[in-house]
Amino acid sequence: MLHEITFPSSNGRDHVTGWVYVPACEPVGIVQLIHGFGEHSRRYFHLIVALMDAGYIVAADDHVGHGATAIANDTWGDWGDAGPHTMMEDEKLFKDAACEKYPDLPYFMFGHSMGSMIARDFSATYGDELDGVIYCGTTGIFLNTAEVREKVDAIIADGGAHDADPSLVSELMGWMFSRCEEGVTLGNEWICHDPWVQRDHAEDPFDAFTHPCHNISLRDFIDMMLCIEGTAWAEKVPVELPILLIAGDQDPVGNFGEGVYACANWLQDTGHDVITKLYSGYRHEIHNYDDLKFEVEADIIDWLTLQA
Repeated sequence: MLHEITFPSSNGRDHVTGWVYVPACEPVGIVQLIHGFGEHSRRYFHLIVALMDAGYIVAADDHVGHGATAIANDTWGDWGDAGPHTMMEDEKLFKDAACEKYPDLPYFMFGHSMGSMIARDFSATYGDELDGVIYCGTTGIFLNTAEVREKVDAIIADGGAHDADPSLVSELMGWMFSRCEEGVTLGNEWICHDPWVQRDHAEDPFDAFTHPCHNISLRDFIDMMLCIEGTAWAEKVPVELPILLIAGDQDPVGNFGEGVYACANWLQDTGHDVITKLYSGYRHEIHNYDDLKFEVEADIIDWLTLQA
């Protein structure tokens, strides 16, 4: 069974579109799946089906400025003016809607890439509402944030908040191609070695990655990362919240493993129960590699089963 849910965004302007996927069995819990920068939630359909087969309801929406939500509001790359917690607060609204339909079930969160940043922000604000959280493809200290933010601030101060300068995104993320030995053709090679995954990502009509991100939205993206750095963030996460970190060790978002372990260490240093697993030789989208996705799904489900 599938529910489509539309709800007002916390940005005070848009309406967010999300879906609640329900397996044809007695559910054992709910997993809220949070997608990354420039993509949409249907790119996780293989994982969604695996979770459903394991008995989990899956709640997944498209963020403001992304996917079906961007299409419905005509706001590609524009996240509004409510600041860096907008998407996190939207996920809270979506969680409340899912729980209203299916109350009293163990509730988990899975966030990938920017979705992991949102999940980490959610963990620090509403972590006591979760029974476990998975940060997939997360970051530690992301390179270039201070330098790019300074430039974005100057542009916004000069009235260019809702203009878009793709060169700023390139400056922020361009270094992420440093280990793409095949070269850069599509501009997304850092996500996965598989050229078919790269092509699918590049040609997806619901994928906002090729749409210019508004300058103020880019600043919000940077600030998302800044607000989840260090033990100052980790101390806000409930110490009893079980946490799983997974990533490829060739994922530039996690600085090729170092950033993932930095995040794990911030949590460990503040007394949290953390399990970390890196998949050797894989880039960012570990859930989309044809030779790895079944293992990743099994690891996720095994961990969820232990918590539920």
